[in-house]
Amino acid sequence: MNASNKLSGKDIDAIVKIAFKRRSYKGKQKRDEMLVRLVAVYNEEDEKHHIYITNIQKDVLNTKDIAKLYGARWDIELLFKELKSKYALDVLETKNVQVIEALIWTAILTLIVSRRIYSLVRNSTAHPEKMARYTQLRWSTIFAENASDLLTVILQRCGIQRNFETVMSVYESQALDPHVNRERFREEWYE
Repeated sequence: MNASNKLSGKDIDAIVKIAFKRRSYKGKQKRDEMLVRLVAVYNEEDEKHHIYITNIQKDVLNTKDIAKLYGARWDIELLFKELKSKYALDVLETKNVQVIEALIWTAILTLIVSRRIYSLVRNSTAHPEKMARYTQLRWSTIFAENASDLLTVILQRCGIQRNFETVMSVYESQALDPHVNRERFREEWYE
């Protein structure tokens, strides 16, 4: 009986020493060693082990949780792609910590609302066979493009008419410069 048959169906969790070469620095490349945790979780569908190397200790996450975490990694990547590309977190044009925090919370709340409506749309479709075609990234594009329509509906339900005056009121309040007393380099160009 070979070693792979003995391990079939069993998870492996071990601390191993790996050797590697560091990046070249001033023309020299050093060899180094590091202790890491090797986790191999047996997947019954594939009938093989899925292997992960991590620095997360055994007392923090067990083998199954490591596998779930790595499995969720792609979803996390897509989530950050969505937050950056659709909800304006790719470039923050401020160094003010409070403003950055507010922008992050706004993006997260927008994402939560978007996902809730996405779930409603998917579950209410008359064609369940098409459900797989409702991808999250495509949805986030549609949601961002139509957020203004959603706002109009919400305002109407609250008894607020979205008309020229309300739109102008928003523009007027948002266009105010909070740094009006700060000297500007080109201030005289705009007078």
